[in-house]
Amino acid sequence: MSNVTIYHNPGCGTSRNTLALIRNAGIDPTIIEYLQTPPSREVLSGLIKHAGLSVRQALREKETLYKELELGKATLTDDQLLDAMEEHPILINRPFVVTPLGVALCRPSELVLDILPEPQQGPFSKEDGEAVIDEQGRRLG
Repeated sequence: MSNVTIYHNPGCGTSRNTLALIRNAGIDPTIIEYLQTPPSREVLSGLIKHAGLSVRQALREKETLYKELELGKATLTDDQLLDAMEEHPILINRPFVVTPLGVALCRPSELVLDILPEPQQGPFSKEDGEAVIDEQGRRLG
């Protein structure tokens, strides 16, 4: 069983790049497609807490639904925001990654490198062509 889990949306480029970086470290992660299998409220709250984020920081503000539900209102409580995320998982920002070294919301995808238990095994470029890892498996930039 893998010791790395990604809460993944295959339709998201950042999520795909993060998954590819995990695999570039030779890790076969547990993949949870959270739109099909949303995390429970308890799991979601734990991910947010362990990533050191506020509930608001874990919201995907770019979603149309965010504006439709008026989730930008400062008067909304964490419980109300979690209610919305639980009812509409598309509002959960992605991807969250859990490893033995920590939990991170990997936006940008390179943030996963800080919590991977294994080094990169070779070069890696994002889908847009941006080089992230060199031939020796070292982080660029």
